[in-house]
Amino acid sequence: MPEAGPTAVLPGRPLTVGELLDSAVLLLRHHASTLLPLAAVLAVGEQLLLLPLRATLGVGPPLWWLPNLNNLGGFWLLLALGAATEATIVVLLGNPAARAAGGALLGHRRTARHLVRPTGGRWGATLLLALLVGAVMLFLSLFGPAWFVGWALLGAVAPALVLDRVVPLRALTRSASLALRVEGRAAALRTLGYLVWWIIRVGLGWGMFIGLSTLGLIEGEGALVVTAALLWAAVNTVAYAALACLDAVLHLETRIRTEGLDIHLSRQPADATPTALAVRG
Repeated sequence: MPEAGPTAVLPGRPLTVGELLDSAVLLLRHHASTLLPLAAVLAVGEQLLLLPLRATLGVGPPLWWLPNLNNLGGFWLLLALGAATEATIVVLLGNPAARAAGGALLGHRRTARHLVRPTGGRWGATLLLALLVGAVMLFLSLFGPAWFVGWALLGAVAPALVLDRVVPLRALTRSASLALRVEGRAAALRTLGYLVWWIIRVGLGWGMFIGLSTLGLIEGEGALVVTAALLWAAVNTVAYAALACLDAVLHLETRIRTEGLDIHLSRQPADATPTALAVRG
């Protein structure tokens, strides 16, 4: 695997599907010390938020992913709430991930301080948009397959806000517009990325829990609940950070492919600032 760096992460040209996925992983690896702690805090918070509803529905580990036939309505609400929280988290992580990807494209080496500092980060708008995206995903998730539409179209909200410097509400429409370009290429790739990481999450989470239980390392109902929550938080930490990185890389690659961003940057000075990535008009 090539070394993580500006060229490896974003070479400034249209990428294949495999290159996009590799670029997202390289971006995460290069900025893991910043993105993973933030993702861990948010993933643990998500588990704490969902825990009371799981307890109310009587859904305990390791069956959190399986429907409760005695209360399908409540379990559906649990799934919808989970979809909303993970969408909210990915948008929040999309802020530093987008700043990291923008720096990589410009050839700037970003430190943790650069990625989380409030100056120019538009954190307030990011939080508002994250909550709005979460509300949209909660609503769409109640209708089952409609979730796929929301997830596919809202991936570039944070990058559009942070890199393109558009007004907050336009970030939503710009995200959907970019996702539908080139016959919906970005929308399809974002959905593919989610499905890949969903399989990884379920496999690792279930596998580790069953393994620990089989070895007799977890005893008591309370220990089961705590262990399962920590395991899901751990696998979600990596998945959420990876999905945020994929959104950032995919956004810039789509702009290169459809807006000539690479040509625009080639005409900028070598020490161009992140404002060079802002859209015009």
